Amino acid sequence: MDLQKQITYWNDGAKDDFETVKILMDRNRILHGLFFCHLVVEKSLKAHVVKETGEIAPKSHNLFYLAEKAKIDFNEEDAVFLGVLMKYQLHGRYPDYNPYIPEKKQVKQYLNHTSTLQQWLEKKL
Repeated sequence: MDLQKQITYWNDGAKDDFETVKILMDRNRILHGLFFCHLVVEKSLKAHVVKETGEIAPKSHNLFYLAEKAKIDFNEEDAVFLGVLMKYQLHGRYPDYNPYIPEKKQVKQYLNHTSTLQQWLEKKL
């Protein structure tokens, strides 16, 4: 297995998905945008899992599990944000799960936080 190719795959996917987040948010597709925010962080963490373990990333969507496997420690604010994103990934997978739709101001903060985390994780690769 080419580890660098796997790392690049996940990292590039995170960056591409962030572009999708911006499009979705511009079109007021908030729940879909937040689902993609989760994907951005998930893929960024999977790049770190590959780097840390030398193995293919697990088929898991649990950000806390992936962070633990990647040996990434988040500060309290970021850890709380991971929990927020975990709620929104359920909406994209389970149609009967209807999470709270935040106000525009909060959505903008989530968008900025996702961007900050993705960039921070990319720098750590």
